[in-house]
Amino acid sequence: MTATSLPPNSAPRVRVRANRLVLYTVLVSLTGLFIGPFGWLVLNGLKTSAELAASPVHWLPTDFQWQNFADAFNLIDFLGYARNSLIIALIYATLVTLSSAWVGFGFARLDAPGKKPLFGILIGSMMLPQMITLLPTYLIFAKLGMVDTYWPWVFWGLAAAPYLVFLFRQFFAGLPRELEEAAIVDGCGYGTIFWRIFLPQSWPVLSASFVIAFTWSWGDYIAPQLLLSTDKSTLAVAVMTTYVTSAGTPVANLQAAASVMYVVPILLIFLIAQRGFVAGMSTTGLK
Repeated sequence: MTATSLPPNSAPRVRVRANRLVLYTVLVSLTGLFIGPFGWLVLNGLKTSAELAASPVHWLPTDFQWQNFADAFNLIDFLGYARNSLIIALIYATLVTLSSAWVGFGFARLDAPGKKPLFGILIGSMMLPQMITLLPTYLIFAKLGMVDTYWPWVFWGLAAAPYLVFLFRQFFAGLPRELEEAAIVDGCGYGTIFWRIFLPQSWPVLSASFVIAFTWSWGDYIAPQLLLSTDKSTLAVAVMTTYVTSAGTPVANLQAAASVMYVVPILLIFLIAQRGFVAGMSTTGLK
């Protein structure tokens, strides 16, 4: 072997290391791209009002204003609004996950005339913007006397969600047909098959659906603003509407600090349910 020759297996190893370096570089860049807005929000929550209004931009606070977080927490009934958001999000996420699982089971395992066109209409409804259904929805709930109550979220949860129905339908369609055939031979109906056989096996999709639905409800601003009074409103509405001066000008640094505290519960829920969420999203398309 000469001084410049390489071991026989060195070239593939060099290529593998180069590919890993490129992959890690891309992943780190994407991570910074996604974390960047949240980091900027945290920095804004630590600045003074003068620093936020300064030109050119002050990228870092001169003196970290940790008091902004305490002020944002104390100036409003932060825990009360957070409790309202939690109640609504739990009600909606639980009901819509179960109802979507039931509908997805029907589309995946039952045969009925017009099932495919109906499923196509269901998937097509995902393209409808929320603003189109906002006024009719408000009028319906107003006629039923459900404005300023949490009943709209109950009915929305019971009505299932097209995207979650699609996730469950894909997952249930991939389970072996022998599972339900054996249960039918044992005398089980489809209700029993769903609750005792299919649903317990769908925990990855259940976890993913619950996290998605919880995030939808927790982050919703329009529906609580439209349907609920100030006392029953959610933290999303409070963060956007209550941190203002006497002249109605938003106090941006307090809004940023409150927004950071508003996002933390979602991050914690995702971190806790991360394994199930990733597993659910990765298995719904497998046969």
